[in-house]
Amino acid sequence: MYYILDERYALRGWQKLPFALLDRRRGRATFLKKADMKLLLDMDGRTDLEGASGQQKEALKKLEEEGVIHACEPGTKLKDDQLYKFYDNRYIRTAHWSVTGRCNYRCKHCYMSAPDAKYGELDHETAMGIARQIVDCGIAEVTLTGGEPLVRPDFFDLVDVLLDGGVRISQIYSNGRLVTDDLLKKLEDRGIRPEFNMSFDGVGWHDWLRGVPGAEKYVTDAFLRCREHGFPTGSEMCIHERNKHTLRETVRFLASVGCGSLKTNPISDVGAWKEGGYGPGIEIEDLFRVYLDYIPRYYEDGMPLSLQLGGFFSASPGSPKEWSIPMKKDWCKDPSRECVCGHARMVMYISAEGRALPCMSLSGMPIQENYPFITQIGLRQCITDSSYMRLIETRGSEVLAHNPECRGCEHAGYCLGGCRAGALETSPDDIMGRDMAACTLLKGGWTDKISKVMETITLPEGR
Repeated sequence: MYYILDERYALRGWQKLPFALLDRRRGRATFLKKADMKLLLDMDGRTDLEGASGQQKEALKKLEEEGVIHACEPGTKLKDDQLYKFYDNRYIRTAHWSVTGRCNYRCKHCYMSAPDAKYGELDHETAMGIARQIVDCGIAEVTLTGGEPLVRPDFFDLVDVLLDGGVRISQIYSNGRLVTDDLLKKLEDRGIRPEFNMSFDGVGWHDWLRGVPGAEKYVTDAFLRCREHGFPTGSEMCIHERNKHTLRETVRFLASVGCGSLKTNPISDVGAWKEGGYGPGIEIEDLFRVYLDYIPRYYEDGMPLSLQLGGFFSASPGSPKEWSIPMKKDWCKDPSRECVCGHARMVMYISAEGRALPCMSLSGMPIQENYPFITQIGLRQCITDSSYMRLIETRGSEVLAHNPECRGCEHAGYCLGGCRAGALETSPDDIMGRDMAACTLLKGGWTDKISKVMETITLPEGR
């Protein structure tokens, strides 16, 4: 009785997480106990499992049903890239990489002041070196952004290094102007259809924020082109005083062109927005009122796409009876065990100038200078022993202890001080400070208001 690991999977390990089954198609690792890993190591086409114990046979049956393994002829060989490999660094699931600081638009709200190429672009060899380091550190998934990533003349050179190293490219963030039939064909020829996440900032207001006449038409055409070629799409919307009234119309429009998801966020007073002197984007309570008023409309319109209204509300037509308040971390059982930002612990941001940062928002803030350059110390050290790693390993309890106002707060255990980038909006030098948006949401009674609104809504049946 011989089994072999399906080609979709590989055996991997990292510091502190030495036993993992990597689903290469999804770029996701499942971490295992030593005994489970030992069993998978025998899925090599050469080990006779006839004498396996009853418990092992049950495990084999389950693995076969799930498609992780399948029976094979004796002597069948695993591919070399499926064999167990240990990476001598900490585990990072995804790298969100700004491959350039240049852009072909003049967005009024850009974190990076990309219209003026403030952070420039790493040269070809340096960028290729970072791509190879991503492979060498076992980061299984990459999302590509900018600036506008498609302005790099060597864009496909970077793509090919990543793909040849077995890295999944799951998303490309773009303004849509360069999303052409030829570009999509080149991706199809490489056997991939990543999601194109293309910002859309309000029907009738997109051109204004993007600083380019015709931007709304260009991105509309790009959404339709992606749908025609079978590429999934998502979008993000930056909300400000001028476009807040367009939220419902914008969701309807995006759904009509095949967009599958939308995430909204308020304009931040950093980067080009601050340099342009456009003033506060929108008051937080005003934003929450916009969100609260829209929730019933979302259901009236049939949940046209997956929706995340910042940290305020999230729902998806795929699970129509479920909804959540992302900023309220109900799953948190022990702040001393939870990382201060679960997203940052799994997803690192690589800036256009090669810094390792917890998230893209920090690229427009002076505090980014506290974090290391990959180009100077290497990616492996950045994600093993650096100021970057120390931050993303910080536990929620440390943030709560840092802020006297959090002590005794009834919400502290599932707030954990809120978002670190949000905290910097109020206290630019204190990444351990409180996120006042989270305080407003949780202490201002907005969670109760959301619950009351949801009680008035008849949720659709599950699909």
